Amino acid sequence: MKDRVIFIGPNCWEQSDCPYFIEDLALFPDWCIKAEKEDNLKVKVGRWNVPGQPIAILVDLKPFFAIKDQIYGRLWEDFKVDSLHAYGDYDEASMFSYAAAKVVESFYHYNIDRKAKVIYHGNEWMTCLGLLYIQKAVPEIATIFTTHATSIGRSIAGNNKPLYEYLWAYNGDQMAGELNMQSKHSVEKQAAWHVDCFTTVSDITAQECRELLDKPVDYVLPNGFENNFVPKGASFTAKRKQARKALLQVANALTGDKFDNNTLIVSTSGRYEFRNKGIDVFIEAMNQLRFCDSFHKKVVAFIEVPGWVAGPREDLQERLNSGKSFETSLCNPTYTHWLHDADHDNVLCMMKHLGMHNLPNDRVKVIFIPCYLTGEDGILNLPYYDMVLGNDLCVYPSYYEPWGYTPLEAIAFKVPCITTDLAGFGLWANTVKGANCEIEDGVKVIHRTDYNYQEVAIAIKETIYKYATFTDSQVKACRSNADKLSKKALWNKFIIYYQEAYDFALRKAEARNNKMNL
Repeated sequence: MKDRVIFIGPNCWEQSDCPYFIEDLALFPDWCIKAEKEDNLKVKVGRWNVPGQPIAILVDLKPFFAIKDQIYGRLWEDFKVDSLHAYGDYDEASMFSYAAAKVVESFYHYNIDRKAKVIYHGNEWMTCLGLLYIQKAVPEIATIFTTHATSIGRSIAGNNKPLYEYLWAYNGDQMAGELNMQSKHSVEKQAAWHVDCFTTVSDITAQECRELLDKPVDYVLPNGFENNFVPKGASFTAKRKQARKALLQVANALTGDKFDNNTLIVSTSGRYEFRNKGIDVFIEAMNQLRFCDSFHKKVVAFIEVPGWVAGPREDLQERLNSGKSFETSLCNPTYTHWLHDADHDNVLCMMKHLGMHNLPNDRVKVIFIPCYLTGEDGILNLPYYDMVLGNDLCVYPSYYEPWGYTPLEAIAFKVPCITTDLAGFGLWANTVKGANCEIEDGVKVIHRTDYNYQEVAIAIKETIYKYATFTDSQVKACRSNADKLSKKALWNKFIIYYQEAYDFALRKAEARNNKMNL
């Protein structure tokens, strides 16, 4: 879409330069002056420093906190959104959402011809207040809301309640009160009902929207992927070798065990949602594999989710910097970074409960990397995308996963993965095949329900066991199938769904405005 698409974000980098944003003073200079003088909008205009370099507008949301009560009051008057129970991130998200909408309103009136077709597309509940504002204040603009996961559905799942078996029986409003989610649920539900086009990212979340927001989606917009940053040829081989070396060096320095290149490297990653992302069942599966007498291959399993990290372990840094290999373990050889309140960390507590201490005789070692992998973590110092391709298998056994970028990213890097049919991506993979996907297809999709936790753990264990017995030619075929499947989820395959949704929204906005002008 080139410069016909503009992204809006919060200006979070007042004291330093944002590494992802390049300011361009030549873009809309007159409007920037007007926006500040007349609309009290402090904006920076530039481009995101990513392929395509789309235009981005960063807005300061702080000035709107002073009038948030008036904003919430108007929202109640216009749409009956309940902001009285707001807490946590609700205020900050809402003030950004309002600021973004004011940017759109100002930009539209100053820069855009009235005959132009304009769409405002908000993602997730955090953009809903702005969507509602635009719907009221600038009805000429078509509005689209995409929920990637309903706030109340995620909360139900995260509170260890069975979501799927009783989905038909849940009342979203009642559950919002029970789980103290009234304000987020309220603004999301009203946006779903009032925007021109309501969408989500998968069929499984479409069911959730119908039941919990009482509003069927107009379109499903699956999450695509752009693979132009996946290395190719000799570069891919070199990066994979580098990642494996780094991961195995960390494993040796922590545990004192020796790992050759035949070691099976497995990982899970994503948000630290212990149950929703299946981190608990991943640990259980690794524990079961640890006691499998007929399994003789060494496995290092990494849990790469950001916890309450305090900093890199100095003793581990010292060992890594020495360049030596070690035959003795460090104290607490299960994690790479110090954690605040480690005694109450879910991963470490479960591993301790199961007796998973990475002892010398354990053929399966599990290592927790509790930080964002930006390339500057102090231990691995490789960004996530340079690490993921070092895996042999990735495991994402989610209980709640509207789509699932992590498995899609894994197979784009030719790493076969294990997921579930409660993930939108897993359902999509099964649909592409026309049957249940097996690991030979590049993705193993495990059937998961509210209650089959142990069956899922066993299936993960058995799939890893099976993959470990593959011949080189079988591994090559499996990795090739993973790569082929990922190419069916490229944006050039999925953009058509967006085009259809945009057309739907524009037609609805046009009909509304024609009616208003009669």
